[in-house]
Amino acid sequence: MQGVGFRFTAQDTASGLGLTGWVRNLRDGEVELICEGEEKKLKAFLDNMEKGFLGQYIRKKDIDWEEPTKEFSDFDITF
Repeated sequence: MQGVGFRFTAQDTASGLGLTGWVRNLRDGEVELICEGEEKKLKAFLDNMEKGFLGQYIRKKDIDWEEPTKEFSDFDITF
């Protein structure tokens, strides 16, 4: 899903909800992200990403829920 502004939208949405983590493009054209915060806010993030204009580009998603590491101070775009 590269080339449609996903990383920047993810960063803006996550930061707006007070979530932390990162997002990056993968070599195979997919995008990977780690997002930490309150479950309610994480669900709002997923909902916003799926129902926003980028939702039409999301073909597959693989979501793993884990305990937060609390290692992030903000939400970044990594390379």
